[in-house]
Amino acid sequence: MIYATRGLVETLLRMAEEADPDSVTISIAVTQASELPETDLPPETPVFTHFYMPSAGGSVNAVFGVDLGTPVGQTQGRFVSHPDGNLSLTKADDLHEVVFVAVPPWEEASLAAFDRRGDQQELELLDAEPPEEVLE
Repeated sequence: MIYATRGLVETLLRMAEEADPDSVTISIAVTQASELPETDLPPETPVFTHFYMPSAGGSVNAVFGVDLGTPVGQTQGRFVSHPDGNLSLTKADDLHEVVFVAVPPWEEASLAAFDRRGDQQELELLDAEPPEEVLE
């Protein structure tokens, strides 16, 4: 079972819709369920809660091929949109432990989660808010 917050999914779907007819690829990360007081999941359960802007660090990436927008090793998942309507993992997708794929009409029903082998996984959306992050 894959868990994600409803707020994250709504934001990702909105970003995919705004980019249509282009596709988007967005790194997504988890928070332990113990940090989400609104859930009754086991404390160590990973819940997808936040994303990293795909354009962060874009100019350095374009010149040097280094992605500065995403912390190294800190994203367990990837969100990709397929404006062509193909709701499956493709060889062109950047594989992670979990890959969320969305297709038009950009609704919860048009979203699926896959493992890195391409097998669809059960996805449960949670009405929980991730803890606020503070930049020092």
